[in-house]
Parts: sequence; C-alpha cells; structure tokens
Amino acid sequence: MPLPVRSLQRVESLQKQAYQTLRTAILTGELAPGQRLVEAQLAEMLQVSRTPIREAIGLLQHENLAAVDPTGVLRVTTISAIDASHLYDCRLALEQLAVIEACRQVTPAQLQQLQQLVLEAETRPKGEATPLSDVELLDLDYQFHHLIAQSSGNPWLVSLLDQVFDKMMLLRSQTLKSNPAVLEIRLEHRRIYEMLAQRDGDGAAQSIREHLTASKERVIREVAQLQSSDERL
Repeated sequence: MPLPVRSLQRVESLQKQAYQTLRTAILTGELAPGQRLVEAQLAEMLQVSRTPIREAIGLLQHENLAAVDPTGVLRVTTISAIDASHLYDCRLALEQLAVIEACRQVTPAQLQQLQQLVLEAETRPKGEATPLSDVELLDLDYQFHHLIAQSSGNPWLVSLLDQVFDKMMLLRSQTLKSNPAVLEIRLEHRRIYEMLAQRDGDGAAQSIREHLTASKERVIREVAQLQSSDERL
C-alpha cells in the first residue's frame, strides 16, 4: 500500500521527520510487513530529497524495523515465528516483574483505569450493533499492558517494555487479519485485573504468565500459518 503524498514541515530536521513518519507507518501497518522500500518513491511521497530518507532508513534498520532481504532488496521487517517467540519471552520476563511491582505501587486511580479498560472490552462484544473492531480491541490490550507497566513505578521497566511493545505492533500488523482470540484475551485481562485489585503479587504474576503464554502460542501458530501460506505462493 503506497503512502499518501504528504509535505513535511521544516520545523525539525527533515531526517527526523522522515524517520518518525516512516516509523509510524510501519508500526501501524500502513507500510506492510515485507513491503519493498524504495528511496526514490519514499522521497517523492514525503516531498523531500533522498538524503533524509536514506538517513531515516538507516535508523529504521538499526531498530530492526527494516532489513535487506537475501536478494538485496530493502523491505519492512517481517517477524518470523522464532522472532515472535523471542519477543514473547522478553514480555514474559518483564511483565511478570511489572505486575508484581504494580501490586505494590498501583494507585486507586490506576486501578480504576485498568477496570475501565477491562469493562470497555467486555461490554462491547463482537456481533453487537456497535462492536469493537479487532484493531480497537488490540489497542485496548496494548493500553492495559502499558498501564500495568506504568503502575509498577519503575520508569526503566516501562522504557524496556516500550521497546518490546513497538515490535509487538509490527507483529500485530502482520497477524491482524487472522482473527485474534478476542474472548480469551478479555477473560485473561479480567483475571489479571482482579489479582491486581487484591494486590496479590503471586496471583497476578501467575495470571499474566498464563495470559502471555497462551497469547504466545496463538500468535506463533498464526505466524507459522502465514509463513506456510507464503512459501506455497
């Protein structure tokens, strides 16, 4: 899917603006996993010279959001089943720590926000007149997990998880069409919230471990199916 033509303002460096624009397009799926990235085309779309595009692409490669394939073609990174497994292993380690700390540090206001996120997902199931789309439900999932990290009171932990969550957005754009297990996610979030509300660190850690382990299995299965389909093409 080509990016729409958009003129960048010269308030910041063009390289920084090009990087931020392309990074957002990749993480939201506007530039799809596996899509070819051509400097000249991107420069024309963003109405800048090729130099800031080339510098922006270098930053994206450093973040593993773009990579050169075996044929020498630059493409948006595609997350493999092995990559997905590694990402979830990082989440399992970091989010168990986050939820244990959150049980000690979470404020009443944060608990209320977490409850609202759980209720918002539960009270608008798919199939009703105004259902939440898969994108909206997965956005709620991100907000829920990010708020738990913030509730830990550990800014370094939040920063580390933000890096993982960025890659999860890339993975999400890759697997979104494959019907995520929405009902299971809702039930798992409620269990995690209930443990947090009770300030039960062991129970919260177990709940988030079970949630992420189940999610890991679902996503790896989806990625493997997509890879198998691509290989048959």
